Amino acid sequence: MSHLRILLVEDHALVRAGMKALLQKIEGIEVVADTGDGLEAVKYVQTAAPDLVLMDIAMPGLNGLDATARVVKESPTTRVILLSMHANEEYLRQALQVGASGYLLKGAELAELELAIKTVSRGETYLTPAVARYAVDAYRVTSEGPSGPLAKLSMRQREVLQLIAEGQTTKDIAHRLNLSVKTVETHRSQLMERLDIHDVPGLVRFAMRVGLIQPYS
Repeated sequence: MSHLRILLVEDHALVRAGMKALLQKIEGIEVVADTGDGLEAVKYVQTAAPDLVLMDIAMPGLNGLDATARVVKESPTTRVILLSMHANEEYLRQALQVGASGYLLKGAELAELELAIKTVSRGETYLTPAVARYAVDAYRVTSEGPSGPLAKLSMRQREVLQLIAEGQTTKDIAHRLNLSVKTVETHRSQLMERLDIHDVPGLVRFAMRVGLIQPYS
């Protein structure tokens, strides 16, 4: 494996430190940066274009799925392995739909982490064995286009939904996404209409159900 520049994205500082220590044991790998913020990760990819991003799925602010979609669009040469606690078919489908090159469970051993990185660096796709049985169905869904409840929303609407569900105010959301308050209010009204959910508690329950936020968020 040739020299690989890796960006590590994980919002739990202790987990991130542990993964960084593991990565430093693999020959040919350089962790060029690490962060716990999805938006910060996207900005780093825009400026530095690392070879590979190890991206946590469940993060506040901008989740790993939407961050991956941005990375793949804005830096086609950068590949992404999504990290998850869940061997979940829906997560896998969403991961492939947004263009991830790999799906790895956080409980993986060092040998599997190294295998996943080597596989993806060759231009192939790596799926952890616990989700591999979903691969055929997930590929079929990807080929036919996005499906499921989140498919009704644009990427920006998903971002607004996540931030609403995390308890952010309209003003906070506007500042974080660099939008006007009026634009945020428009996105909020549109996503409520598309989901046929017309109150914030309902949006929070929906966001939990589809995995945009975790129950403890």
